[in-house]
Amino acid sequence: MARLLALVTLLATSVTVFAQQPSTHQVNPDGSITFRYDDRSATKVALTIDALPKPLPLTRDENGLWSVTTAALPPEIYGYTFVVDGTPRLDPYNSDVRPNYVSFSNNVMVPSTPPAPWELTAIPHGRVDHHIYTTHIVKNLPENQNAYVVYTPPGYDAKRKGGYPVLYLLHGWSDNETGWTAVGHADLILDSLIASGKAMPMIVVMPLGYGDLSFVNSGFAVWKDDAKVDENLTLYSQALETEVIPAVEHEYNVAAGRNHHAIAGLSMGGLESLTIGLNHPDQFAYVGGMSSALEGRHFDEHIPGLDAKKANLSLLWVACGTTDHLIAPNREFITWAKTKGFDVTTVETPGAHTWLTWRDNLGNFAPLLFRSK
Repeated sequence: MARLLALVTLLATSVTVFAQQPSTHQVNPDGSITFRYDDRSATKVALTIDALPKPLPLTRDENGLWSVTTAALPPEIYGYTFVVDGTPRLDPYNSDVRPNYVSFSNNVMVPSTPPAPWELTAIPHGRVDHHIYTTHIVKNLPENQNAYVVYTPPGYDAKRKGGYPVLYLLHGWSDNETGWTAVGHADLILDSLIASGKAMPMIVVMPLGYGDLSFVNSGFAVWKDDAKVDENLTLYSQALETEVIPAVEHEYNVAAGRNHHAIAGLSMGGLESLTIGLNHPDQFAYVGGMSSALEGRHFDEHIPGLDAKKANLSLLWVACGTTDHLIAPNREFITWAKTKGFDVTTVETPGAHTWLTWRDNLGNFAPLLFRSK
């Protein structure tokens, strides 16, 4: 919690200090983006953007205005941050800030023609609800208040016979329960897929993904501590199974039976979804992982007694970007799962450990759900 408070203070300081220094971005017709930053006292300004592997230096004109224009970029939503004399700074004139416990950045979109699924368009839209409840399992949450976000599809009918299938969609380390909607635009992606008939109308549940909030507040080095990783995963699994799922099934018209239930996630959420899903095939017939944080995992230890025939999954789907640092452990997991008899749907696409990859993953994963074998 202390790290989160420090981050909030840093964001406020960034906006206050630079409020009088105009900074803007301009998306050009060819898809390139021009960034400007006005700070006459700065000696070095760079731009970090998740479209590029390295920071991009800005140049200063005679008036002290720093600027740079990227190469033409594919249509996407990009996160960016200015680095001023070694210190990260938000763009104070861009209110679109990504929610995160550890880092911060602004969003900028290069639009697509026709619009990409994550763009706002004039189609029927679902509803997004934010729920807060008292947890008896998750550690170190302020006042023990846990949270989850629920998407219901356009035309959702609380009394529809048979209910709706449900996807539990888990975020990554450093994000919170709003990550998949605020940054991933999962709601708009589902709206688009449902409107085009590519995906079944479904409920999507996006919980806060920690069993112990100190797991994210302790810094990235926590991933080197196997005991901490295991504890976080165990507590989170318990909270999902005994608190979140029962609450969702009480509050929403969820279809009964494993064939109507799916679980998937990215990075830390991929580790959680693969572990929970494969340990509970009686609850989930569809299991997916995106850039899953599987490094150093002992699969037989954490998913014991796994057998494909007994699990009888409709889909085991594993995706990762080819330039992601987690590509090797994901390939190892796929090989291991195949030794257990699974027919793994494997997806490798160009891309790193970023939302550019995960939005695309969701757009390809959701249409596969809740179809007949």
